[in-house]
Amino acid sequence: MKSLRLLFAVAVVIAAVAATATTAAPARAAASHALIQGSGSSWSANAMNQWIADVQSNGLQVVFTASGSAQGRKDFGYRTSDFAVTEIGYQGTDPVTGDSDTSQGRAFAYLPIVSGGTAFPYQVRVRGQLVRNLRLSGRTLALIFTNHITNWNDPAITADNNGQALPSLPIIPVVHSEGSGSSAHFTDYMDKLFPDIWRPFSGHAGLTEYYPRQGSAIAQSGSDGVMNFVASAAANGAIGYDEYSYALGKNYPVAKIGNAAGYFTLPSQFNVAVALTRAVINQDQSSQNYLLQDLSQVYVYNDARTYPLSSYSYMVEPTAPDDSKMTTAKRQTLADFLYYSICDGQKEMGPIGYSPLPINLVQAGFQQIGKLHQADPGVDLSQRDVSTCNNPTFIAGQPNRNYLAEIAPMPPPCDQSGQGPCTDAAAGRGDALTAAIAKGGAAAAARLGSGAGGPGATGAAGAAGAAAGGPNASTAAAAATDAALHPGDALAVGLGARSGSADIPGHVSPSGDSLLTKVLMGLAAALLLAVLVAPTLLVRRFARRRAAA
Repeated sequence: MKSLRLLFAVAVVIAAVAATATTAAPARAAASHALIQGSGSSWSANAMNQWIADVQSNGLQVVFTASGSAQGRKDFGYRTSDFAVTEIGYQGTDPVTGDSDTSQGRAFAYLPIVSGGTAFPYQVRVRGQLVRNLRLSGRTLALIFTNHITNWNDPAITADNNGQALPSLPIIPVVHSEGSGSSAHFTDYMDKLFPDIWRPFSGHAGLTEYYPRQGSAIAQSGSDGVMNFVASAAANGAIGYDEYSYALGKNYPVAKIGNAAGYFTLPSQFNVAVALTRAVINQDQSSQNYLLQDLSQVYVYNDARTYPLSSYSYMVEPTAPDDSKMTTAKRQTLADFLYYSICDGQKEMGPIGYSPLPINLVQAGFQQIGKLHQADPGVDLSQRDVSTCNNPTFIAGQPNRNYLAEIAPMPPPCDQSGQGPCTDAAAGRGDALTAAIAKGGAAAAARLGSGAGGPGATGAAGAAGAAAGGPNASTAAAAATDAALHPGDALAVGLGARSGSADIPGHVSPSGDSLLTKVLMGLAAALLLAVLVAPTLLVRRFARRRAAA
C-alpha cells in the first residue's frame, strides 16, 4: 500500500506539472484574452491565415475574413469588426464610386504588417505545356490590362521576350471585382508610369480599388477567385494580378516584370526588400496617415534586383479608450497577435511568397501597438522590443540596414533586356537563400556566398551551388528539366513540380512547450491508470493465494 501511495503522489505531481505547462504556454492567462474578428485585404490573407494558425496553440483566437481592402475599412468604420487589413488608407471619398471612405469617426492607427509583390500569374500553353518564363515590360502590362494588346503573339510581347514569339492565343485579362488593394497598387503603378495609357482607359487620374472591367476582361472576387480562374482548365490565355503567395502556393508561373535597370525580375522576398528601400514612409506622428507609403520611387528604382510592384500592407487598429467594440481582453489578444505577426511571424513570410518587414517599421509597429495600452492600461505590453524578434531583415543594433536587401542575389544575365529569356523558370528567385533563411536564419544565408563585394555578393552562382546538394536539390533538378524544354521559336515550357522547401507554403511545427505538455500529460495518464488498476489486480492476486493455501 505504501508503494501505491507513492505511485499516486507521483502521478498527482506530474499531472500538476502538466497542467501548469498547459496554462503557461499562452503569453497571458486564458482569461485575459477574447476572440477578435477582422476583415479586409485578400492580398494579405495568406500571411494572416499563417499567423492565425500559429497563435492558436497560445490560446489566441483570431478570425479574419478576406473581403477586400475597401470592405475591410468599411466594416471597421461601421464597427462590425475589431480590426481591418488594407493596402491603402482611408481616402475620404472613393474616386470611382463616390462612396464615403472614412472610419466614421472611429479612432484608429495604421500598422505595417507585411510586404510583398503584386504578381501576374498567367496560363499560356504551348503544345499542351505551360510556359513558365514569360517576361513583360511595365508598358506591355499596361497595354494588356487596358485592352490595347489582345493576343499573346503581339509584337510587344515578342520584343519583351527577345524575339521569341508565342502562338496566336487571345488574352483574357482577369481583374478583381471587389474593392481590392491589389487593384489599388496596380492602378497606382500605371497612373504614375503610364498615364497616357491608364487615364484614357479609366476616365480619371489616380488609383482605384475598383478596376474598370471592359472588353474581354473577366472579373473575379478576391485573390483566391482570381488565381483559381487563371489556373482553371478553360482559362488558357488568362493573366491576372495578385500577391505572389497565391501563384506560389499553386506552383503556377508569374510573369517576370521589367524594372528601370533593364532587367526582368520575380517578386521574391529579396527583390521586394530591395525595391522597398525606396518607399517613402510618412514619418509625421501627428498625421492620421502616419506610416502610410508613397511608392513612386519604388516603381522607378534602377537597381537590377528590384521588383517594381512591391508594397506594404497595413492593419487598422482601434485606439480610442471608449471604443464600444473593444474590451481589455480583446485589446490584449490584438496586442499579442500583432506582436507575434511583426516579430517571429515575419520569418515565415519569405517561403510563402511575401517579404519580411524591415526593422524600422517593426519599431514603428511597436509604437502603434503601444496605443492599445494607452487606451487601456490593463493591456500588458511587457517584454516587447526588437531584441525579442526573430526577423531575417534585422542586423542587431543597426536599424537602418536591411539584411535581406543586402544579400539579395543579382538577376542572371539571361534576365537582362536583349538577353535570354532564361530557360530556368526559377532563375533569380533566390530559392536557396530563402531555404537557408527558413532553416537557419540570416547566418545560414550569409554562409551561401562570400559575403564580399557589396550588394548582391551572395549572388545567383552561390545560391545555385548550395541548391545542388542542399535543401533545394529537387528545385535544381526541376530547373534542369525546364531547361531541356526549350521549343526554339517559343518560350520555355514545362510543369516540373517544385518540391524545394522554399516553394512550399510554411508548415508550423508544434512548439517545444506543447510537446512537453503532451509528454507530461501522457505520463500522468499512464500513472493514474496504474493507480486505478493496481488495487484490483493486487486484490485478485491475494485472493488466488488464499485459495491456493
